[in-house]
Amino acid sequence: MPTSDELIELVNAVALRSDRGAFSALFKHFAPRIKAYLMRSGMAPELAEELAQDTMVNVWRKAASFDSERAQVSTWIFTIARNLRVDHFRRAHLPAAADDRSAALGADDLDPLTLAVHDAPGPEEEMIAGRREAAVRNALRQLAPEQRQILWMSFYDEQSQTRISDELDIPLGTVKSRVRLAATHLRRLLQGIES
Repeated sequence: MPTSDELIELVNAVALRSDRGAFSALFKHFAPRIKAYLMRSGMAPELAEELAQDTMVNVWRKAASFDSERAQVSTWIFTIARNLRVDHFRRAHLPAAADDRSAALGADDLDPLTLAVHDAPGPEEEMIAGRREAAVRNALRQLAPEQRQILWMSFYDEQSQTRISDELDIPLGTVKSRVRLAATHLRRLLQGIES
């Protein structure tokens, strides 16, 4: 599992040297996650696979435009995927989600109420999913910054608690405590969302 700094180095290698090995590492890391994200948003597996590949082609082409001061690599790449998804729905004249999914990418991973994957969700399902995502984003914003950061690293970046401890230079017990407290707080903030 590459660290944030390693991901930045990989994108820079693609941007500066058209490094195929670096691109291969990015592809291996992100393509399955992008496909899963797109499938959770209601896309059929074949279409999700196609858009995941299109996303990675855009990463290859646009690597020089990545700015690590403005976003993490994962946020940048998932924003590309989200934009391709929205463009697909526009071209097909289908309803997209009711709100902007890029504000808290990865929130689906924390939302226990995410809709089951359907090949073709209806407008009502998209609206419900959009409302749930908005509620999760709002709840995430209410967490303490250190709790939000650790949840992001743990669930979205899929880093182990040991790696988070090393990267943030804090004790492992503190990481575990923050994850537990953040999850409890998030659960409390999301109570009643089902109704």
